[in-house]
Amino acid sequence: MVSEPRLSVVTVSWRTGRRLMDSVKSVLKAPNVDEFVLVNHDNPPEVVAELRDLSAENAKFTLVETGENLGFGKGCNIGAEAATGDLLLFLNPDAVLVPSTAAQFKESARRMNGGDWIIGGRILNSDGTEQRGARRGELTPVAAASSFIGLDRISVGPHSIHWEKDPLPEDMIIVPAVSGAAMMMRRDVFEKLGGFDERYFLHVEDIDLCRTLREKGGEVWFEPRANILHYGGTSESSPWKVETHKASGFVKYFWKFYPGPLQRLVTLLVSGPIFLAMWARVLLNDVRNHLRPLLGRKKRSADEERQEHTAE
Repeated sequence: MVSEPRLSVVTVSWRTGRRLMDSVKSVLKAPNVDEFVLVNHDNPPEVVAELRDLSAENAKFTLVETGENLGFGKGCNIGAEAATGDLLLFLNPDAVLVPSTAAQFKESARRMNGGDWIIGGRILNSDGTEQRGARRGELTPVAAASSFIGLDRISVGPHSIHWEKDPLPEDMIIVPAVSGAAMMMRRDVFEKLGGFDERYFLHVEDIDLCRTLREKGGEVWFEPRANILHYGGTSESSPWKVETHKASGFVKYFWKFYPGPLQRLVTLLVSGPIFLAMWARVLLNDVRNHLRPLLGRKKRSADEERQEHTAE
């Protein structure tokens, strides 16, 4: 009789913010999670104390403390090494497991007939809409440029790397890449691939792992029934640093997977625009955040003025 594969959830946290405990408690409550490994790069003392208490109270909760921020990919590799499960589910620290999700991941794994694979879940906003990244097209310099200038928002086609607005399939489908916010694979496959490429500090390492798997003959699957609530934007990290890491990740990815002389030249030429596009996004968000209160006050003043005229 074949034993049930054990599922280990691996989470990496660096000053995640108030949503961290929501994520931790959702994992610990999930009946189909056999083990939970949380890699604490650095969180406030009161948060670390709470995590230590939870770990002491729960036999399936392992807390690994690194003492410094070593990056997402390296943190995942450390967590995977500490885990003992046959299946590894990498989960963001601001993502919440819907009660049925772990069971769905296990069922999806049972349906795979051999071969090497990665299965990604459906990442949702708090309003139930699907986030970007859960199912992606092929990341190429052309596709990235299309995304940066917003072309993929107004048209569809092979250039698009964002598929979240496509009709939701009823069953699993093969895709080029899924999100590291909720990504599952067998332990032996993860080890065969050498884990996440630690040259990425934050962002793009999940796309890299999916492509590495595919180039070695494996398949990447999107599971529409494995729902993950992902708050996002809860980290205390500066958005400027986050977007800089993301831009750096894109450049490293293109340099790695497009090694031809002409391709390398293209990567060098687009590196500057990639960083500028990422920084422009942060600047635009800052401007919107500063204008929002001002526009709100103007709207309230206009409403009050209309009410006064109505009263007269």
